[in-house]
Amino acid sequence: MTPITEVAGRRLALSNLDKVIHPATGTTKGEILHYYAVVADLFLPHLRGRPLSFLRYPDGPDGQLFFTKNPPPGTPGWVSTAPVPRSDDPGARQVVVEDLPSLMWAANLVVEFHTHQWRAGAPGVADRLVFDLDPGPPATVVDCCRVALWLRERLAEDGLAAYAKTSGAKGLHLYAAVEPTPSEEVSGYAKRLAVEAEGTLPGLVVHRMAKALRPGKVFVDHSQNAAAKTTAAPYTLRARREPTVSAPVTWEEVESCGDPSELVFLLGDMAARAERFGDLLGALAEGEGAGRVPPP
Repeated sequence: MTPITEVAGRRLALSNLDKVIHPATGTTKGEILHYYAVVADLFLPHLRGRPLSFLRYPDGPDGQLFFTKNPPPGTPGWVSTAPVPRSDDPGARQVVVEDLPSLMWAANLVVEFHTHQWRAGAPGVADRLVFDLDPGPPATVVDCCRVALWLRERLAEDGLAAYAKTSGAKGLHLYAAVEPTPSEEVSGYAKRLAVEAEGTLPGLVVHRMAKALRPGKVFVDHSQNAAAKTTAAPYTLRARREPTVSAPVTWEEVESCGDPSELVFLLGDMAARAERFGDLLGALAEGEGAGRVPPP
């Protein structure tokens, strides 16, 4: 029998709590739900008002993975959704997680949380910029850190404050809050910086996705600024053998990183980090100090 739990006045059926989702550590679905409850106060500000896509992995990372933008079948009526018009579906809607019950409902589906760079009500008008720094072996996150520090300084020259988090996979994500700007303009600016990074650090950076160009270099992926694209949200777990987290990090951690293991954070690490640092991306979530995207 599926247990029924009350969360902030909502009744939720939380199923298969003993099921192992992350085989390398034996992490169960119940432990995943507990993690999201623990980090909810930090996580929710990064989700509120942002239409979500889900990467579902109900049988773990070795099972079937499927990406969905549409609200899953059986989505409760009290879970918020927002219109996200698409060329193939003008009436499309996506889930917006606004509160703890909605977060726990989504976590029970076993998902990665992915957000757009814009908010519901203003599709395609970005309020932040993102770079996904992806190392091509033998490059590692240590090399991503070098690129991140360059991008941080370059963004600062244009009046934009950068924030960093691990991708929860191999690399880093960089964000900056921007004044509301059409996504195509943000995309154009991000691409210009990626090209500039490659020109300045030619032995380290590549701005094109072609796999033949990427061994030993860091791909500065600017494409996730496109209106239709999404990025793994801060604090989301990733569908990997270990329960890795896309974890906010300090610039001191980026500067001092000498081994990839130093920037791997698992779900069990996050309570202590939350107590020590609070939300390192709190200002980003609030849009504090949003800068103007320079024109071409």
